[in-house]
Amino acid sequence: MAPYASDDSTTGGEVDEQRSGRRKAARYVVPVTVIGVAAATIGLVPALADSGDPDLPKITAQQLIEKIAKSDVQQLSGTVKISTDLGLPNLGGLESGLLSGAAGQGEGGSSADPTAKLTELASGTHTLRVAADGPDRQKLSLLENAAEYSVIHNGKDVWGYDSKSNEVYHGTSSKSPEHGKDQQPPATPKDFAEEALKAVDDTTSVTVDGTAQVAGRDAYKLVVKPKQSGSTVGAISVAVDAKTGMPLKFTLTPASGGAAVVDVGFTKVSFAKPAASTFDFTPPKGAKVTEEKDAGKGSGETSSKAPGKPFDLGEAPGHAPKAGKDFGQGHDGMKTIGEGWNAIAIFDTGGEGVPSGKAGGEFGGFIDSLGDKVHGKFGSGTVFSTRLVNALVTDDGKVYAGLVTKDALVKAADAGK
Repeated sequence: MAPYASDDSTTGGEVDEQRSGRRKAARYVVPVTVIGVAAATIGLVPALADSGDPDLPKITAQQLIEKIAKSDVQQLSGTVKISTDLGLPNLGGLESGLLSGAAGQGEGGSSADPTAKLTELASGTHTLRVAADGPDRQKLSLLENAAEYSVIHNGKDVWGYDSKSNEVYHGTSSKSPEHGKDQQPPATPKDFAEEALKAVDDTTSVTVDGTAQVAGRDAYKLVVKPKQSGSTVGAISVAVDAKTGMPLKFTLTPASGGAAVVDVGFTKVSFAKPAASTFDFTPPKGAKVTEEKDAGKGSGETSSKAPGKPFDLGEAPGHAPKAGKDFGQGHDGMKTIGEGWNAIAIFDTGGEGVPSGKAGGEFGGFIDSLGDKVHGKFGSGTVFSTRLVNALVTDDGKVYAGLVTKDALVKAADAGK
């Protein structure tokens, strides 16, 4: 499979770390990976195109939300640009490796595993080519420097292909409802919008803020804001296609101001039926092929998701924790306090916090450079921060995380004593 020709291709950095060093760093920087994966699953787009605001019939916020819910686009193709500025700490090139580890790719895993590969969307700027033809055929390609990574769902087969390493990952989709849902990071404006709208409740302000043109199509702008103070979320803006109701762009800006945390939007889109050959895939000659059942050996049972709407991609094995109401799903004993945008997830790592200072030995100073030491009635701990998600890890191994300020985390930890 040849890479797409595109002027939008981006250059990704390469990580060249010794395995032993990565294992040690990952052991101590797990809270940072939690932050990264959580932020990757929140939903979040370049500024709306400046082609002039179209004159569209008036619509209420409730009507626009209903329009999104009723949207049933089954066929499309286009180009999506995603740019993420989470403000993650500088890990000296370890970010992608840590995020992949949090997504479930262990040592010796395939570089073509979709669960790990698509988690790279949590950092940097990427260009994607997408195509869909109903619930059983989708394709998403991540364009890189002179290379391409694609995940293709065609019927019962799910293929991942990394042209750079010439590796192939093969799994199967399942129609069994017990197989987990939402196991991959969102990749399109629709994915992000659906995640954001799950948070809409009495603590949320939802309005329609005019119109825009996106990828040559007329759209309404839906704006979602927390009513509460103390959240790190400023506002979410969704550009909704006026004709189909499908989200075309999604923007999340932080309460602290500045550029969007993540920009995701179509730069080109067509709702015509893609050619059937778009979803054909045969492993190239000489490619290393990893089967899902083989990849799961020794790492616990894997699961697949039943094919559904476009960009379900049949779902690869693994699970990325979700932010908001579902943040921390999968952690034993996890509980949530607070409500709405100020919800805080709490779970116990069963460990002894994170090493710091001289007592932390080799990585003590490294950890100190990533987080801020805090103290309170709960004792002491370290706060790891991004522009959106904050996490407090106490010295006795408890984790408090959410889309809230550092002070809110300290108060939550004090209240738990």
